[in-house]
Amino acid sequence: MVVDQQDTARAGWGFKKSGCPPVSLFVIAGGLSALVMAMVLSLTQGAVQVPFGVVWEAFFHFDPDSVQHLIIWDLRLPRILASILVGAALAVAGAVMQGITQNPMADSGLMGLNAGAGFILSLCFTFFPGIAAVFIMLSAFLGAAIGAGLVYGIAAFQRGGATPMRLVLAGAAVSALLTALGQGIAIYFGVARDIMFWLTGGVAGVTWQQLGLLLPWVVVALLAAILLSRSVSLLSLGTEVAQGLGLRTGLVNLAAAVVVLVLAGASVAVVGPVGFVGLIIPHLARYLVGVDFRVIIPVSAVLGSLLLVLADLGARTLNPDFETPIGALIALIGVPFFLYLARQQRREV
Repeated sequence: MVVDQQDTARAGWGFKKSGCPPVSLFVIAGGLSALVMAMVLSLTQGAVQVPFGVVWEAFFHFDPDSVQHLIIWDLRLPRILASILVGAALAVAGAVMQGITQNPMADSGLMGLNAGAGFILSLCFTFFPGIAAVFIMLSAFLGAAIGAGLVYGIAAFQRGGATPMRLVLAGAAVSALLTALGQGIAIYFGVARDIMFWLTGGVAGVTWQQLGLLLPWVVVALLAAILLSRSVSLLSLGTEVAQGLGLRTGLVNLAAAVVVLVLAGASVAVVGPVGFVGLIIPHLARYLVGVDFRVIIPVSAVLGSLLLVLADLGARTLNPDFETPIGALIALIGVPFFLYLARQQRREV
């Protein structure tokens, strides 16, 4: 089967298509360079200013009696690494969702995954305060699956099936409901103060133990997403086109759904329901490198990590005396971008 220009345009959703290998390599190299610089800046800035020389000493001549060295190792480095992992996870989850659903507005936050995971975790924190970390992670996966199932079930129940706009509307309704239920339970049982900062999204207080639990899930899921990237590119052209090219669409959709649930659930379990990363970053990656998901996915991982590290830096430096939730900062650019996409979709209907 020959893929025509209309299918290709649909996969690009109207964004500029570039993406020759030199451009892709340049974007990845530039993103990694910016990420390293952001990490160094994040290590030195905050409520306590730490000179770069002290950071160097903390890495190569660690002194356990030095307060600044302890700040670097016990506070700032874990949250920076958490930002890198979560940013990559949320961005890649959004890219995979947009590819397999051909929905440019797909995002784990908008499709109910984050809210579902957050609701189940609110129940865990309320009724099982001493639950083991591994069960918290598994509960987040279950919650993400419940949220996604509710969204797709409600959207598909209408005549015409689960269109992109119906998915977004159903996602908004389900997310609002699950978030309200989770917060209501937390307030009723008197644990709202303990989990409120987590509900708004943030990496403050992330420990090395949490990182050790998060790392294998995210790394395995990211590798699986890269392995699926060619199939996601075919699915982005439409199910009929992908089947005509010999793709086993049912199996690919199932594998991609598992990858998305792991990425979104693991992220929410550690830093809370941070939204819009999976919406913004894949579109930016597509604009920079074209419509091939073999390139979009690794570029999204790098740019997502960069966005979260910068957001965490802003959360600590905008008002050093008080921590600003990362979710609130990203929403400042995420909401206008969402409205722009919604307007574009309305014009195309």
